[in-house]
Amino acid sequence: MKFVTFEKKDGSTSAGWLIDDEHVIDMYEASGGILPNNLLNFLDQSEENMKKAASLFPLSKEQGWVYRLSELHLKAPLPIPRSLRDFYAFEQHVKTARENRGLKMIPEWYEFPVFYFSNHLAIKGPGEDIVRPKECEWLDYELEIACIIGKEGKNIPMDEADEYIFGYCILNDWSARDLQRREMKVGLGPAKGKDFSTSIGPWIVTKDELDSLKEGKGFNLSMKARVNGKLLSEGNVKDIYYSFSEMIARASQGVTLYPGEIIGSGTVGTGCILELGEEIHRWLELGDQVELEIDHLGVLNNTIIDDKEVK
Repeated sequence: MKFVTFEKKDGSTSAGWLIDDEHVIDMYEASGGILPNNLLNFLDQSEENMKKAASLFPLSKEQGWVYRLSELHLKAPLPIPRSLRDFYAFEQHVKTARENRGLKMIPEWYEFPVFYFSNHLAIKGPGEDIVRPKECEWLDYELEIACIIGKEGKNIPMDEADEYIFGYCILNDWSARDLQRREMKVGLGPAKGKDFSTSIGPWIVTKDELDSLKEGKGFNLSMKARVNGKLLSEGNVKDIYYSFSEMIARASQGVTLYPGEIIGSGTVGTGCILELGEEIHRWLELGDQVELEIDHLGVLNNTIIDDKEVK
């Protein structure tokens, strides 16, 4: 199933499922109010709610709670997640990005997956504008995949961690590289370099839809990034060094994970301008259109604007 959050013509917001890539079912209306009208509340009881959702099928497209996708405005599928942890799980990206800064690979990276917390209150969805921070001149995209936690757990064993995943989506970890470079010299961060925005979407695909594509520690899913239609980044989820199960086990050590938390993979190899180098492409500028695509997960597009354009 593909879960979406959307705004209707009357300005109201709800959540539901995308079917046949052209129609959306409002799960609150379709269930007669049994299911919630937002995905965060749905995730609080995800296993029970998935059974309730399944009982509604098959559904007729003629019902009043079926909408044409073209008539809706898709928002971030999980507009306000409970937290956002972003890991550093693709070896190629880590090695290349460090080499470009004259740094050697650190052995500790191979000992355990590491992450930082980002701003879970600055989430953007498909088609939304991304405001370039006023003091930023080195704006970058990051091509990532993320998983959504669907069940509460603490000290989760790695071999059980997959049970806690609800689904997956595309994630763009926007980065102000000049701010990030300065602040990380202090020994903390990234902080303000990542604070302004993270994009997710266009939908969340439940994990069962990807089962047949498992390969290595990831999935055989092609990943691409384009700027103004030009292909810049290309990778595959199967190349990930640390699996999401390893990330979840690490994140839950001594800490409870709750439904609605997001765990990002970190950037795939070649998945950002920092790694590619300015000789391949300049930093992002106002008006640039950035498009991230992952097989089966859709396309996530955003446009860069100036803070002066924000009303």
